[in-house]
Amino acid sequence: MDYEKKLQELLLTCARQNASDLHIAVGRYPTLRIDGALAPLTSDHILTPQDTQGLIMALLNPEQQQRIVAQREIDFSYSFEDKARFRVNVYYQRGFLAAALRLIPAQVRTIEDLGLPPVLHDFTKLSQGFILVTGPAGHGKSTTLAALLDEINHTRTDHIVTVEDPVEYTFVQDRSIVSQREVGSDTAAFSNALKSVLRQDPDVLMIGEMRDAESIATALTAAETGHLVFSTLHTNSAAQTIDRIIDSFPSAQQNQIASQLAATIVGIVSQRLIPRIDGGRAPACEVMIANSAVRNLIRERKTYQIDLVISTSTQEGMITLNRSLADLVSRREISLEQAQIYSPNPSELRILLDR
Repeated sequence: MDYEKKLQELLLTCARQNASDLHIAVGRYPTLRIDGALAPLTSDHILTPQDTQGLIMALLNPEQQQRIVAQREIDFSYSFEDKARFRVNVYYQRGFLAAALRLIPAQVRTIEDLGLPPVLHDFTKLSQGFILVTGPAGHGKSTTLAALLDEINHTRTDHIVTVEDPVEYTFVQDRSIVSQREVGSDTAAFSNALKSVLRQDPDVLMIGEMRDAESIATALTAAETGHLVFSTLHTNSAAQTIDRIIDSFPSAQQNQIASQLAATIVGIVSQRLIPRIDGGRAPACEVMIANSAVRNLIRERKTYQIDLVISTSTQEGMITLNRSLADLVSRREISLEQAQIYSPNPSELRILLDR
């Protein structure tokens, strides 16, 4: 088999069918993820160990081939003939090579295009502070961040620096300078890039993912010292996000981190992508905006009360996940059944819909 040609066929199929992901694994058909559901390409054949090895080696350059043997898993971005870009993770499972490829749309979409709450525009007008986009893997965090950053790129004369592993969306520089640094090719390690980032005269900083206490501390320090900082976390709500950040540090440091976070946090957007009735997926968002009540609760370590503040502060632009789900059901974009699956409190959701 000509594995390079076969790989190109699979990547084109992924792009043409508007899939979000392509999975390559031994003993399975090549499999797409479309609208959140896995769809095996059964017109193809089940992949053998030789097939996965051939397809994946066609993705890798010689340096990456050495790294996968040494490290057993690698992340990188892959551009396919200027037609599509993919975020790729290659890994071993049961001794065989496997890969997950996430399709990255060529165009950076706007907040309106994505159907996100208009209040998110306010985050792009700030000069400093800490903004987090959270949610499960595969629910559009990177896409939302890209929309926010590109709005800044088109409306402000700033230096935007991103540290990503790997670079996902690529920005066409407009009014801003956009410096995108990829771990592995532009910097040796995530920690190295974060140590030097504040010497690069950034106005806006985007940290692809906060992986540990060191990256969280860097983000907080940058926000404290007059920068606008964006990042992501795999958490399910604003309250859980605050707890996760504080709990990443030893207990002796937690009060200090809570104070830093209370002083710097501007907003948290927690989102899910819900299957639409007519195909595709719609974003449902919880939006927390850090007012004085939220800041006090963070400082006093009473995060369990944040949900109440969000639900009673709609006039300030805050949105609960249930309110967002209820609006999508009312507009007949998603079904009640799907809304209940993603709802943190289905009985409250039904009350909202009965009003």
